[in-house]
Amino acid sequence: MRSTAACLSFLLIAAPSALKAADIAPVIAPQPAVQDPDRWTFSVSPYFWIAGITGDTAVFGLPEVHTDESFGDILKDIDFGFMMAGDARYGPYSIVADITYARITTDSATPNGVLADTVDLKSETFTAMLGVGYTFYEDEKSRLDVIGGVKLWSVETTISFGGGPLGGISERDDATWVDAMFGLRGMYSITPEVYLTGWGLIGAGGADLDWDVMAGVGYKWSDSLSAFLGYRALGVDYSNDTLTEDIVEHGPILGVVLHF
Repeated sequence: MRSTAACLSFLLIAAPSALKAADIAPVIAPQPAVQDPDRWTFSVSPYFWIAGITGDTAVFGLPEVHTDESFGDILKDIDFGFMMAGDARYGPYSIVADITYARITTDSATPNGVLADTVDLKSETFTAMLGVGYTFYEDEKSRLDVIGGVKLWSVETTISFGGGPLGGISERDDATWVDAMFGLRGMYSITPEVYLTGWGLIGAGGADLDWDVMAGVGYKWSDSLSAFLGYRALGVDYSNDTLTEDIVEHGPILGVVLHF
């Protein structure tokens, strides 16, 4: 009985943690590009975040379990992940958006098969952020924006048992919440091609605390294409009657940016 419960707890904790390697995404960092104050300019950025996770998490009302997962531990359970950010700018004003989706499935045989022979788990996370920005400082080499917006979170976990007394039973745990987010993003050109970039965001709402910071270096291949590599850390503290997420993610982030 204890072995079955321990296995179940591990699966339930590992699934939401694995999703975090590919979910919560940042607002696109500003890129050096030709700016025309009399027309809209747009940027689209697919990116990938190679994150590990530490913290406490729980689902289905089970006791909290401490998580300390490397990126390699998490990657093997991810079925699909999508991350895309966008930016529309007109003079000093900008609109920023970010959408992410991740799905994992995992299964395991319970050690003694007392309550069930197998446990199958599917977990999905969707996030979407929409915000507005204003450039309050800009010169020939640098730019600094203030950002404000909202982030939607939707998390769903389904667990199914096979064999044993629990065979055929399936349960779902889900949560949806919205956080208000505020912060800064900036860029500094070292050369016409090489630049530094980063952001810092903090907020709350449905979660008690939601924060996100990144620092990186980018390379401008042309007026229409650039790429960046950096390091990002993010934390969220959310809980309801059955779900708890109090975690910190951190690791390298890389992406490309298309300007038009």
